Amino acid sequence: MMDKVVFKRPEALLPVITHYCPGCSHGIVHRIVAECVDELDIRERTIGIAPVGCSVLAYNYFNTDFFEASHGRAPAVATGAKRARPDLIVFTYQGDGDLASIGMAEIVHACNRGEKFTVVFINNTVYGMTGGQMAPTTMPGQITTTSPYGRDTAHIGWPIRMCELLSSLKTEGFIARTSTHSTKEIIKTKRMIKKAFELQVANKCFTFVEVLSTCPTNWGMTPKQAQKRLEEEMVPYYPLGVFKSPDGDVS
Repeated sequence: MMDKVVFKRPEALLPVITHYCPGCSHGIVHRIVAECVDELDIRERTIGIAPVGCSVLAYNYFNTDFFEASHGRAPAVATGAKRARPDLIVFTYQGDGDLASIGMAEIVHACNRGEKFTVVFINNTVYGMTGGQMAPTTMPGQITTTSPYGRDTAHIGWPIRMCELLSSLKTEGFIARTSTHSTKEIIKTKRMIKKAFELQVANKCFTFVEVLSTCPTNWGMTPKQAQKRLEEEMVPYYPLGVFKSPDGDVS
């Protein structure tokens, strides 16, 4: 009797150990992206764009071709790749410091132009790689290395909600926010990322999936505490769902 394989490493994910901290959500999302690439049979024509940040070494983990982009410029590099080779499937994998701070202009204008690539946006409310500084997404009152008394919205402003901002643009697109705080939400995350890739395969529109994630190291928490914070503090401020879709199916 032959053993039946029910779970295996995706072909689009290399068999190497990642550098991410214990409890970090990047590993979960990497696997989701790789599974979607395999299931859609697009690995041989997929190009990833690695930015500056915790995911700077993503090209060491995915079994696809990759470009390295300057800080915040992944959407610009993706635009060039997709326009030069429309037959390719192009995705950026970006954190909140990279995308919502130095890369704000790039992501807004790429979305507004309707560039037909996919963005996987990891929001853990902090600059992870460079020492835990306050990010544009840092929660009100959240302590970071550059906001030791907590984020003061009276002086710093409120955390930026990227899905709400991008979905206000007139150009057609797919904009969704998901989370990694439970098995149920991880399954939903995969469904949204797969839909984003499917829309790109169909050459339909710009696609963007924001994934709420944890950073136990810079939050000063255990992985379990970080998951609880994500669910109880982040989700109420960053509501989950589909904000914009070419088929009008929003939630």
